[in-house]
Amino acid sequence: MRRREFIKLIGGTATTWPLAARAQRPAIPAVGFLRPTRAEESGHLVAALRQGLRESGYPSDKVVIESRWADGREERLPKLASELVASQVAAIVAASLLSVRAAKAATASIPIIFVTGGDPLEERLVSSLNRPGGNITGVSFYDIPITGKRLALFRELVPKAEMIAVLQDPTTLTFQTETREIEAAVRASGQRIITVKASSEQEITEAFSTIAKSGADALLVGGGPFFNSKRNQLIALPHSTGSRRAMCLASSFLPVD
Repeated sequence: MRRREFIKLIGGTATTWPLAARAQRPAIPAVGFLRPTRAEESGHLVAALRQGLRESGYPSDKVVIESRWADGREERLPKLASELVASQVAAIVAASLLSVRAAKAATASIPIIFVTGGDPLEERLVSSLNRPGGNITGVSFYDIPITGKRLALFRELVPKAEMIAVLQDPTTLTFQTETREIEAAVRASGQRIITVKASSEQEITEAFSTIAKSGADALLVGGGPFFNSKRNQLIALPHSTGSRRAMCLASSFLPVD
């Protein structure tokens, strides 16, 4: 979906979507926002959405954002998606792979705009990248295929690193694919790694304790909305554990001194 088409959609003038999907909507159009994390962890995403709408000519008095947060309980997403459909939002912004799956199951008519780190083709969200089809389109930050490049960059940034720690969230949908890419990259490079897993705040703390004891010289953080929402904790923990290592958070290298 092009920017101009999305703007028309929010304004209620789009003609490419079924009329039934636009019937009896409020005078001020609403955009749904669906995310599996807590509001306090990812509120900046809603702020960014508001800014984008404002820059496109839709300030808060011309469009309403109805947010739904699963508070870390992914099983709540289908119900939250159904609530947005029942409230007759003009479109749903699904800010994770699980969110777009829930939204897709809830409606085949209301436009869904996804923002995900998964592969939309592999996950069968769209029929093709240039012609998504159906009522779903969006943006994917799918960077798992460049995992090997990250490890290669580590060799340049920390050439004396003898061991690299890898932190992964085993609950993400891309966990298995990410693991295969990491293992393939490690075999090709001959580097030593230690893999630790975490899917909660407490497990992150425990993982960093394990990493510090292992003597790892650098840390590669896997993808997923959970780690993205905990990036401040991930950056701060090396200091609290007494570790002074280079850190890679998702696809961005953040040196920690």
